[in-house]
Amino acid sequence: MDMPVPGFGHGLDEALLIEWVAGVGDRVQRGDVVAVVETDKASTEIVAERGGRVTAHSATPGTILRSGEVLYRLTADEPPHTPSSKDPVT
Repeated sequence: MDMPVPGFGHGLDEALLIEWVAGVGDRVQRGDVVAVVETDKASTEIVAERGGRVTAHSATPGTILRSGEVLYRLTADEPPHTPSSKDPVT
């Protein structure tokens, strides 16, 4: 799934990508820092909105990001399997 650049508030609609904290292939949990960006006012951490594995970055450090653009791709975690009475017993 595509994960968008969040809004930065205070009338700011773009930021400079400083660094990726989560690399392609890394597993993230909701709230983990994914990237660091810089606006006119401050450096800001972008955190994961959900857990999963990062499968692609859509920008490189030094790129100007606009709110709403795709920032990275995430494969969502599968829910844990809960055994049922129909599962074979091993």
